[in-house]
Amino acid sequence: MPMHAPALDVTPDLRVTLAQRVAARAGGARLFAADAGLDLAEIAATRHLALEGITSASTVMLRTRDQHDFVVALINLDGHAGRLILCPPDIGAASAVQVMVDHGVTHVYDEATLEGLALPAGVRALAPATGSRRVARPAPGCDTQWLMFTSGTSGTPKLVAHGFAGLTWAIAPVAASAGVVWGTFYDVRRYGGLQMLLRALTGGGSMVLSQSGEPMAAFIARLSAAGVTHLAGTPSHWRQALMHPDLTRLKPRYLRLSGEVVDQPVLDALKAAFPGVPVGHAFASTEAGVAFEVNDGLAGFPASWIGAPGKVEMRVLHGTLHLRSARTASAYAGAGGVLHDAEGFVDTGDLVEQRGERMYFVGRASGVINVGGLKVAPEEVEAVINSVARVRQSRVRARKSPLTGALVAADVVAVAGSDEAALRADILSTCRAILPRHKVPVSLTFVAELPMTAGGKLERRHA
Repeated sequence: MPMHAPALDVTPDLRVTLAQRVAARAGGARLFAADAGLDLAEIAATRHLALEGITSASTVMLRTRDQHDFVVALINLDGHAGRLILCPPDIGAASAVQVMVDHGVTHVYDEATLEGLALPAGVRALAPATGSRRVARPAPGCDTQWLMFTSGTSGTPKLVAHGFAGLTWAIAPVAASAGVVWGTFYDVRRYGGLQMLLRALTGGGSMVLSQSGEPMAAFIARLSAAGVTHLAGTPSHWRQALMHPDLTRLKPRYLRLSGEVVDQPVLDALKAAFPGVPVGHAFASTEAGVAFEVNDGLAGFPASWIGAPGKVEMRVLHGTLHLRSARTASAYAGAGGVLHDAEGFVDTGDLVEQRGERMYFVGRASGVINVGGLKVAPEEVEAVINSVARVRQSRVRARKSPLTGALVAADVVAVAGSDEAALRADILSTCRAILPRHKVPVSLTFVAELPMTAGGKLERRHA
């Protein structure tokens, strides 16, 4: 029989806080970090930070050394501070200090991560709580605004503002969450990882956190030990995980991909590794929120969704997908620019094209390679290369040319023991059979691995 969470009594002008939700739904759920497993209900019922002076007028930056401390601080601060700035690990100390100045930060946790840099005037460091820390019952609080760094942040950091309702809009209620253990290759301080974390915290499931620099084999071992049932990551995460023989020791109930273009080869590889396990993929971004999930086992999404009424409205303008829904960020914070157009749509910057009754993502508009005036989306070429047997992963990049400005080149990770000469011939013959001439790579380089960003995506900036 389905088990329903107890009702939460909240005064109309206040919001149910994250601590309240966790306290009401935890029911033995745990937070698994690299060196510990903590009871989530205990975290919600304990004051870990000294919150004196934290009000709805406060802006708190969370910049922690590890994800465990981040989750504990997030549960403690939501509903107390007016704004929380969620700082991912790849934002340097100097950039973090500049963000404090630009966005009126009043408090920071943890000051020790600033590598000796002085706090700006008026910014206070949050300290651990002392004395009696037990909270009898988490209380409703203010409607905290969550500020997140955009995934393409470079140079001056750009933040977008989300409300809790928008962040959790796409999370379906979990009727019975006993035994559900979420795991994610993402860092939960980024949008994709935060979505997985909120599914666990608001639904009563446990959560296995990854750790920066942790070997894939070690993380897979921890996932197995915790009995993970729901596991999520980017396609790049999954391609790397599929190289490890211990991955199939996991017994998941559901697998999920998002954050990059999801092609058919990676979906098929996961279905082959985990027969009978549902494999879904979602489209989401920090700015646009979660748009939709696809659970039919196919890349892309139905073309009929474009222009259809619903909670998420989609249209295609100049080849890129535009979204309008309550799930999108409310605005860029500070002087970040205009997020929505006059009709409330957000330009995702993702190129799509229709093939038959299906829409397919072909890449980022900002990443297109210009070959003598002809456009090439790297992800489109990668999908073809990845379809070739004995290819694990690929990255397509521009190679300078004095005649055309750029040519298409590719780096390829092959299955161990592959005959590179034969594989090179297979890749080129497949590309020539499927792609127009200007999209066929003029050079192939076999590499042992491909670099990834802190967000779990292929590193393209320095390709």
